[in-house]
Amino acid sequence: MTTQYWLVKQEPEKYSWQDLLKDRRTDWDGVRNYQARNNLKTMRAGDKVLFYASVSLKEVQGIATVSREAYPDPTTDDERWVAVELEAQTTLPQPVTLEQIKNDSRLAEIALIKQSRLSVMPLRKTEFDRILKLGGV
Repeated sequence: MTTQYWLVKQEPEKYSWQDLLKDRRTDWDGVRNYQARNNLKTMRAGDKVLFYASVSLKEVQGIATVSREAYPDPTTDDERWVAVELEAQTTLPQPVTLEQIKNDSRLAEIALIKQSRLSVMPLRKTEFDRILKLGGV
């Protein structure tokens, strides 16, 4: 199966990249947007995920992988909602800011800019690779 590429957003005050590094893996739960939920359902084990610290920092900080595919969200009894498990991989040598992303014409179409409220979004491999390059990988 072909690897898919994603970006997930989280407020660092609630759960930071450093928290994920310390925990090594975590349930990516609590998503209550249907489009983001559908993206979680599409994720497959081994998919690559960029971790974006939203609100206060507004930067991509690291790379994770999907280690467990969609399962019932443990934070609710409502069966419509799912979670995935993410495993920390690598911290980017340099965080990639929202400003850098907005100023890069090769990233003009990504959901981070077009649908700024979406917390789980797909990326094309070229977009994923471009963000990694901006981050010094």
